[in-house]
Amino acid sequence: METKKVAIVGYSRIPFARINTAYADLDNQELLEASLTGLINKYHLQGKLLGEVAGGAVIKHISESNLIRETVLNTSLDPATPACDLQQACDTGIEAAVYIGNKIALGQIESGIACGVEAMSNIPFESAPRLRKALLKANKEKSIFGKLKQLLTPKLKDWMPIPYKGQEPQTGLVMGGHTEITAKYYQISREEQDQLALRSHQNMAKAYDEGFFDDMVIPAFGLDKDNNLRRDTSIEKLSQIKPAFDKENGTLTAGNSTPFTDGASAVLMASEEWAHANGLPILAYVTFSEVAGIEYVENKQNLLLAPVFAADRMLRKAGMSLEDFDYYEIHEAFAAQVLATIKIWENDDLAKKFGLEKALGKIDRNKLNVKGGSLAAAHPFAATGGRIIATLAKLLHEKGSGKGFISICAARGQGVTMILEK
Repeated sequence: METKKVAIVGYSRIPFARINTAYADLDNQELLEASLTGLINKYHLQGKLLGEVAGGAVIKHISESNLIRETVLNTSLDPATPACDLQQACDTGIEAAVYIGNKIALGQIESGIACGVEAMSNIPFESAPRLRKALLKANKEKSIFGKLKQLLTPKLKDWMPIPYKGQEPQTGLVMGGHTEITAKYYQISREEQDQLALRSHQNMAKAYDEGFFDDMVIPAFGLDKDNNLRRDTSIEKLSQIKPAFDKENGTLTAGNSTPFTDGASAVLMASEEWAHANGLPILAYVTFSEVAGIEYVENKQNLLLAPVFAADRMLRKAGMSLEDFDYYEIHEAFAAQVLATIKIWENDDLAKKFGLEKALGKIDRNKLNVKGGSLAAAHPFAATGGRIIATLAKLLHEKGSGKGFISICAARGQGVTMILEK
């Protein structure tokens, strides 16, 4: 069976906002609707019946079980456009693009939207099991007395909400705690991490000044730029920030790690035929992608290193080395995770410890996250994939040719890599 080429033909995202700032009172549906509406308006999709919309949020309320479909119904797309929720932690946005891309390649659909959203400011709280059971029983009681009797069962401490901590259930460590272990294990210095963070902010500030994001970032809810961007940061300022996870001997700080973030992004994908019929330029093609997992419970330094395997498998299938790319977009969950991953890819001995035949090649740092990365933009979990795909597709389209490499790590020891070509 001959597969169709999969094209990136459009993009739209709202500015990303640090938790409890510009979007403090908004939920997932409101943020995603703003991003989708920006995409629809930009590409004149009003009334269009698309093949499918896929995406998700990492953190959702129970009422958001059909988040993507409900949001689509609130837009001006043809209401017959189907939609589905999926979730793979920080890989959610890029996995949505893989899902839509695969359906286009197989001829099942001609067009689709991959999207992602995170409203961390509106995060749900857990409740104690005893309270939850009491509430369910109280709901079944007919009389007021019966309801009160059930509600008096929980202890006082059971009524306290349990906040989201972002811990890995298998280890009890938060992502930053794991990455602190990674930094020590692979000898990633504080200075290296701060330098990468500084470069991320400088590159994004320059990109905004040059107008690179003008057609990509849609003003929303009073915000027109990512509010995590620090134009005035410096090595001196970054070096003064105290460690966040290992207070005494740590190197990870709020300056070289991403904060909890609100935001949404969307990417329009299509077959060549659909793009041409709708008068849309082909920005880039998705040519290869790979997903991988890694063991991280025994080897706690491994949590965010699954892209090591994904990149190796993908490059072998593509017949490429790591040096064959014009641009590299590597998700900066933490500066230490980026630097450790690159160190393994570039070092024969380290690569072989992961079972790879040899190092994958070298990355020209001048081609890495040239318009800024997650450390500057911040990281609304499910929305990051769309931001990165859009940025790389536009870079390749402006260049007029070339290849781009994407790598995104995720919680639970997973990672996705992708190649875009023009």
